[in-house]
Amino acid sequence: MPARPSAPVLAVHALAGTLTLWALVATWRDGLVDPGTATAFGALIAVGELARWGAGEGERDPAPLASAGALGYALLGQNAGRTEGQGVLQVIAVVVAAALLGSVPHVAAGRGPSADQAARRVLTAAFAAVCFQPLHHSGRLDGWFGYGPYVALALLLLLVLTALCDAVVAALLLRARTRYPFGPLLRDELRGLVGIGSAVCATGTVIALAVAVAGLWALPVFCVPLLLTQLAFRRYAAVRTTYRQTITSLARATEIAGYTKPGHARRVAGLSRAVGRELGLSESELTVLEYAALMHDIGQLSLLDPVPAGATARLPAAEQRRIALLGGAVVRQTGVPAGVALIVERQADPYRDQPLPARIIRTVNAYDDLAEGAEGADGSLNALEQLRLGTGHDYHPQVVESLARVLARGCLTPVPPG
Repeated sequence: MPARPSAPVLAVHALAGTLTLWALVATWRDGLVDPGTATAFGALIAVGELARWGAGEGERDPAPLASAGALGYALLGQNAGRTEGQGVLQVIAVVVAAALLGSVPHVAAGRGPSADQAARRVLTAAFAAVCFQPLHHSGRLDGWFGYGPYVALALLLLLVLTALCDAVVAALLLRARTRYPFGPLLRDELRGLVGIGSAVCATGTVIALAVAVAGLWALPVFCVPLLLTQLAFRRYAAVRTTYRQTITSLARATEIAGYTKPGHARRVAGLSRAVGRELGLSESELTVLEYAALMHDIGQLSLLDPVPAGATARLPAAEQRRIALLGGAVVRQTGVPAGVALIVERQADPYRDQPLPARIIRTVNAYDDLAEGAEGADGSLNALEQLRLGTGHDYHPQVVESLARVLARGCLTPVPPG
């Protein structure tokens, strides 16, 4: 049974839903101001939603073209020199209606936007429109910045502020759902702005300025670069997914050969990633940690006789060290980042000399070995108790307690099978 959303999540969804209902009712009652412009931007947003890629690929904005179109409409003040009169509520209504229309095929296929993504889209468009439209209609924006290059700078600053607010909301939603530390989550969201987020902000600014000068014909011209960028990101995401699947399949070699229990590598990888997130590792560090956890037992293939149940935690320290070094040598031949091999090699070092990712894998691997075959919560508690007893010389106390918190919450990051 899925967990009930927490109060912050419900509050964000309620705010987005209230704004949406208010905007749709007001727009239906008053009618559209300049229906041609609204239709053109709505079509752009719908096409952007149709071109989205699956949310499961891990991208922060799977529909950047739709996001840029929504931001461009929120910051639109003129159309070919003619002043536009849409207000904040109309901006929200057009963005929501177009996004819903473009999402229909994805929803039918079971891969539509999540509730969090939909809420963020509404709040982002509303924030940008609230910052710009009242200033534009009152004439203050022209009075402050005129019609020169300062207008472009003002629009870009508004979009950067909007992106920052969206990053804060995204981090808050993740914090409420996972109870991971807010700081690392926000840091990852801000780092994500450097990539596709900067392209979305730049394109939204260019769209608003270009339509103000050249009219609606500027929409397809200035959206082509972002569309090409989106296609490039999609290819990159596909390559990254294939890369992870290849590593996961390679990690199963020890299971197929009978050296480890089925699912051991994926369990250790998922639990290690959750503990790493709890301890504040960044997204790139979590990826390296996940790869190392998947292949941490690859050195066992050098053994003539498998270790019973693959429980290397019960082997002498010298034998653990030898297996770790052999595993690191194998990993270096796979082409993964050098940091992955280093973590695999150092998982058998004294924990005081290990980097944090190696400490995490060492602890989680031992937990999975100790909890293997145990029934119910008692087996997990007994395994944790044994780890706590070993914090003096085998396992880092902070990692053990972080593991206990993750297990208590049950918020693991599953690793897809290869």
